[in-house]
Amino acid sequence: MDAPRNGSNGSHKTKITAKDVNVFYGEKHALKGVNIDIPECAVTAFIGPSGCGKSTFLRCINRMNDVIEGCRVDGKLAIEGEDIYAPDLDVVLLRARVGMVFQKPNPFPKSIYENIAYGPRIHGLAPSRAELDYIVEVSLRRAGLFDEVKDRLLESGTGLSGGQQQRLCIARAIAVSPEVILMDEPCSALDPIATARIEELIDELRASFTIIIVTHSMQQAARVSQRTAFFHLGELVELGDTEQVFTSPIDKRTQDYITGRFG
Repeated sequence: MDAPRNGSNGSHKTKITAKDVNVFYGEKHALKGVNIDIPECAVTAFIGPSGCGKSTFLRCINRMNDVIEGCRVDGKLAIEGEDIYAPDLDVVLLRARVGMVFQKPNPFPKSIYENIAYGPRIHGLAPSRAELDYIVEVSLRRAGLFDEVKDRLLESGTGLSGGQQQRLCIARAIAVSPEVILMDEPCSALDPIATARIEELIDELRASFTIIIVTHSMQQAARVSQRTAFFHLGELVELGDTEQVFTSPIDKRTQDYITGRFG
C-alpha cells in the first residue's frame, strides 16, 4: 500500500515539525510552503537536484540561514513543540542541540583533543579535566576514531586523512550531546572506503540521535535512511518510508528523478 505523501513515522515519535516554511533570499522564493514531520532516532534523507532547496531547509533547522544577508524565513519550525524561531530563543543553545557536519571536513586548526574539547568546554559540560578527558574519549569512540588517534591526541586534527577528519567533525558534533545531527553531503569529498565508514557510523548513531542527511547519491539515501524527502524547485514533492519512495513513488517527478530522467 502506498504511504501517504506526508507519511506516518511508524513507531518513532516526531522530533521536528515544519509547517508552511518559506525561505526568501531577497526576492528569490527559495523554499515554498514546506510541511514535514521528522521522526526521532531515525535517519531522514533529503534528495533532489542541485538548487532544489534541500540544503536551504537543512540550514533552517539550526538557523544557519540567519547569517545570510537578505534571507527571510517564515512559517513554523519546532523541535519537540518548541518554536526555534521564537524571538527569545538562544541560538547558541539551539546549535548545541542541533549539531552540523558539513560537506568538506572542517576540523579546527587545533589538536585532535582540542577539536573535541572545545564545545563541552564553552558550554560548561565538563567541570574537571577528568570529565573532559572522558567526553573526548567517548566522542572519539562513538565516531569510530579513538583507536586510530589515541596516541596522537595532541597532534593537529588537520593532519588526519579526509575520512578521519570527517569522523573527527562528527565526534566534535556529538561531544556536546546534541539531539539532532544535520549532515550536508558529508561524504561527497571522500573516497568509497571512507564513505562506507561514515555510512556505518550513521547507522550506529541513529540509535541515539535524530539524523538528517542531504545527499546527491540516491544509493546512499537508500542505504542509510529510513525516511526520504524529495525536493524539487523549492517544493517538498514527496516524503515517505525510503523503500516506498524508491520503489513506488507517488509523484511522477519523484519517479523521473529516481530513474534518471532529470536531475
